[in-house]
Amino acid sequence: MSEINKENSVQEQESPWVSLGKDLLSVAAILIIFMVFSKLVFGLWTPMVAVESGSMEPHMQVGDIIFIKSADRVDIITNEEGKNIGYKSFEDYGDVILYRPYGEEGVTPIIHRAMYRVDAGEPMWENGPIAPYSGYITKGDNVITNSHFDQEGQISYETPVKDEWIIGVAKYRIPYAGYVRLLFS
Repeated sequence: MSEINKENSVQEQESPWVSLGKDLLSVAAILIIFMVFSKLVFGLWTPMVAVESGSMEPHMQVGDIIFIKSADRVDIITNEEGKNIGYKSFEDYGDVILYRPYGEEGVTPIIHRAMYRVDAGEPMWENGPIAPYSGYITKGDNVITNSHFDQEGQISYETPVKDEWIIGVAKYRIPYAGYVRLLFS
């Protein structure tokens, strides 16, 4: 083989480290493009959550990926309002919201349906305690595990969901895609 052909074949072979570096840069570029797209479309850098419990069955299953649209980009329609206007989301009336219980950072957010809104000083439900401030009364769709409002139990005890606690509104569902995410939790 001539000296020129040997030099060309050596130059064409790429180090495995260079190849790995190019692959990692490609993946990083794709992730950045996805995040920018997500911010533009959904208003959130990471608009997806994996469903971790069966509280929203049968409309959302454990392991589903749910796409969330930022709360500042939507008007939340409650279950009560949805019944009046015929609006459904995830096969029932009203919007499903993602919120931080008690507004705490670092805790797993809750994804439940906004049932209705109460004003400060109103009873939170019939013969219930008075709402300390305005907010949403929420509940999971699973009739077996969620027979009461979140505010009647441990999730958000006697505490309506404040607007600033709401991360966003559920918009789309990809079945089973969240199992990969749940493996890492």
